[in-house]
Amino acid sequence: MVIQTSDPIGIFDSGVGGLTVAAAVKQLLPDHPIVYFGDTAHLPYGDKSPEAILHYSKKITDFLVQHNCKIILAACNTVSAAVWDDLSSYTYARQALPVNVIDPVAEQVGRQYPDSAIGVIGTKNTIRSGAYPLKIKSIAPKARVSSLATPLLAPMIEEGFVYDDISNAIIKTYLSGRALRDIDILILGCTHYPIIRNQILEYYNYRVEVVDSAKIVASHLCTIIKSENLPGRVYSGNADKFFISDHTDYFEKIAETFFEKKIVLEKIDLWK
Repeated sequence: MVIQTSDPIGIFDSGVGGLTVAAAVKQLLPDHPIVYFGDTAHLPYGDKSPEAILHYSKKITDFLVQHNCKIILAACNTVSAAVWDDLSSYTYARQALPVNVIDPVAEQVGRQYPDSAIGVIGTKNTIRSGAYPLKIKSIAPKARVSSLATPLLAPMIEEGFVYDDISNAIIKTYLSGRALRDIDILILGCTHYPIIRNQILEYYNYRVEVVDSAKIVASHLCTIIKSENLPGRVYSGNADKFFISDHTDYFEKIAETFFEKKIVLEKIDLWK
């Protein structure tokens, strides 16, 4: 597989969550254009069947390949947990390099906190897969890993409920449960969750290390780019492209907040 300097980075998620990763990627790799696809018509992926998730992901992968993306980052923990083996093989077959968001986070946490009590929160599919505990324990056998499905958080964020009484109540209900008692580290196992990271830190009174998964994934992607010897290129600031499968007001608002510029969203139906 030959990746060209001019090839954009493809990033996709079920909604706004992947923007946390896309923004982190842009900070580290400002000279690389990105093509982002938010599958807002089908969010959240967390309660979908593996068959449906794989179907959506393949269609999006095809779309990104058509936009000359030779690196495709699945900025969705559910995709990375539930269908990664099949999707990565499919992506390779389309002559693109697949990257997920679970492996780099689990590897770094396992190496950095080998003897700690680690909590993981995510969608039902992500937690059910056991992907984080399996990966972390393979690197840090002495680590104690506990997981909790938090299915209301992603749709809560998609609806714009952030830093208000509703979101604070939901966060408290989840984090006060027995599964996350006495943890030292908390992994945000959904790319939506960095949007409420400060609320989570405040809930723990800053006594728990809340891992910034977006920065870890962006750093991992940066390493891949360097290993491929791709220094980037000079391009217009409007070269970044953002696509969605259904319009939501909050998506546009959060995208412009992350990228600090006017974002033009193009709605496209890949399934018609």
